[in-house]
Amino acid sequence: MPTPTKGPRLGGSPTHERIMLNNLSQQLFEHKRITTTLTKAKRMRPVAERLITFAKKGDLNARRRVLRSIGNKTVVHELFTVIAPAMAERPGGYTRITKIGNRKGDNAPMAVIELVMEPMGAKAAVAEATAVTEAAAPAAEKVAPVAAAPVETATEATSTDLPAGAAAALENGEAPEGFEIKGNAGSMKYHVPGSRWYANTQAEIWFDTKESAEAAGYAPAGGVAAQTISE
Repeated sequence: MPTPTKGPRLGGSPTHERIMLNNLSQQLFEHKRITTTLTKAKRMRPVAERLITFAKKGDLNARRRVLRSIGNKTVVHELFTVIAPAMAERPGGYTRITKIGNRKGDNAPMAVIELVMEPMGAKAAVAEATAVTEAAAPAAEKVAPVAAAPVETATEATSTDLPAGAAAALENGEAPEGFEIKGNAGSMKYHVPGSRWYANTQAEIWFDTKESAEAAGYAPAGGVAAQTISE
């Protein structure tokens, strides 16, 4: 006789053990919870959960597979029409084992194994959080909004903080009259008309002369030779 891999066998033969676990699973599906020894509950749990997994498929092949283990067609119908749909959203953990102490007489540890039919806890928590948020929304609407501090516009800031010989761009982004040299504040470089990168550079500040740009700390992009005003 082969040696079992999960502890002592629950019966005189592998067939006896299989029939015993199938009968316990049938009783669990019929009554939704049963009381048995802790050892039998732990050994029966994977058998019952595997049958529930078959029932969740719901096809004819799965029903025939379950009927090979459970001969009571009424219980199988209950499993496919009531239990499996209730656990459709549950990825696993279809049963719960609760220890209830030892049995009088032989002092065997006892447990209650039951089907977990209630909705998943995560979804219940999300629903509760949503209800709390919706209840708090009207109270939040009654709170007077805090007046925002006036924000200084970019045009106002540049008009007061610009160095000598510099000007901010017009509202349309074009250069003010008399200011043709583009300045880039990120790289601290300036570009003169006709230079290599002049057309593709977006000016953040405009200068009237190269001297004004250099006095403000801007360097010629690509060197002095590259920044020569075109005729």
